[in-house]
Amino acid sequence: MADAAAGLPIADAHLHIWDLALEAHPWLVTPPWLPFRYGDYAAIRRSYLPADYRRDTRRFNVVKTVYVETEWDGADPIGETRWVHDMAARHGMPDAMVAQAWLDRADVAEVLARQAAFPLVRGVRHKPKAAARPEDARRGAPGSMDCPRWRDGYALLGRHGLHFELQTPWWHLDAAAELARDFPATTIVLNHAGLPADRSAEGLAGWRRALDMLAAQANAVIKISGIGVPGRGWTPELQDPVVRDAIAMFGTPRSMFRSNFSVDSLVATFDEIYGGFLAITRDMGEDVHRRLFHDNAVRIYRM
Repeated sequence: MADAAAGLPIADAHLHIWDLALEAHPWLVTPPWLPFRYGDYAAIRRSYLPADYRRDTRRFNVVKTVYVETEWDGADPIGETRWVHDMAARHGMPDAMVAQAWLDRADVAEVLARQAAFPLVRGVRHKPKAAARPEDARRGAPGSMDCPRWRDGYALLGRHGLHFELQTPWWHLDAAAELARDFPATTIVLNHAGLPADRSAEGLAGWRRALDMLAAQANAVIKISGIGVPGRGWTPELQDPVVRDAIAMFGTPRSMFRSNFSVDSLVATFDEIYGGFLAITRDMGEDVHRRLFHDNAVRIYRM
């Protein structure tokens, strides 16, 4: 694995950096702390900058990176984009970014136009309203992917050539599949494999059914990242079914391995995550490795 780690180029298309001295991230600097899917997140409530990321990834050949919005103060989405461009100018990373935009806000048309004018911006993320449990999922809630106001904002992405980064639990992927069908020219990048946190047989079966609906849409791609399970080690044995099933449903050309650092440092090291991806796919061949670890991200994010 050491030789593969040193030689295989990696385009990490999902990372977060932040400078808490800016006090621009309420969820990281201002109590009360939010409920979080990995539980206590005190360990990441500290600045995490390009030097920290390079330290954590030093055993691997990371050649490209994509910054994904970090829930910067919603009153100033353009401020985050300016800051990221300054980081890129000073530190040589990231190579592209996913910006913040609130699709159901009155100023969405202006925000999207301004975000699209920045050279590193490739897409936007706005987490649609979601239920905490599959049994509570309902269609049509305000702020959800069914919301007419939200969809009106989503419809503007195409005119700017922006894709959409979707972070939602798998029990809302029926709505995502309809969104992809209704806007076929807009790429949906599913974050964190649809959040398959429940690894029971029933939970994984529900996740597979939901994922299959979205995978049927040709304009949907998947990031295999953020799949840690609180209280359990990030091991190839634990993650093998999720990784292999995701690739089987979306196909190699529409699948990517990503780190979600520094958030996923709560559940594993970068070495454990990428070493695990290598171990799970060791029988898939060099061409598949290059696509999953590098080529697909470079193509989708135009790096």
